[in-house]
Amino acid sequence: VRQELWALLCIYQALPTLIAKTAVIAGIDTGPLPPGRGPVSHPAQHARAEVPSGVGQGVGPDGGGAGGAAQADRWARNLAAAQQFHAREGHLRPARKHVETTLVGADGEGNGGQEVAVKLGAWLDNSRRRAARLSPERWAALDALGMRW
Repeated sequence: VRQELWALLCIYQALPTLIAKTAVIAGIDTGPLPPGRGPVSHPAQHARAEVPSGVGQGVGPDGGGAGGAAQADRWARNLAAAQQFHAREGHLRPARKHVETTLVGADGEGNGGQEVAVKLGAWLDNSRRRAARLSPERWAALDALGMRW
């Protein structure tokens, strides 16, 4: 029952944005959306405001526990790989098995870094599936790269 309600909430939240985007693509000006129904980021972003702090934030999208420097380092490494992929390809839709090689610990000019293989496709897919548990900052960082939610 929870999954069915969640699916209905997702559809309800996304429908105005989908209609507006479809109209723009078709060249139809529908005018502004009603107040409070602007471009929807993600239903989880709206639902999160109603959840007390610390509830439902057990496991992050990269498999680590909540918080910690190691998780933040993994997130930064994976995000850097996503940015590198986006800069090269112009989109953020790699295959699930795509592995992106990136430099970690390099200076601003790319010197002195260690090459690290990041399973970018799997990480993005897991982030998408666990979007409800992403912090607003992390969600916004992926959304800025054109993440397909």
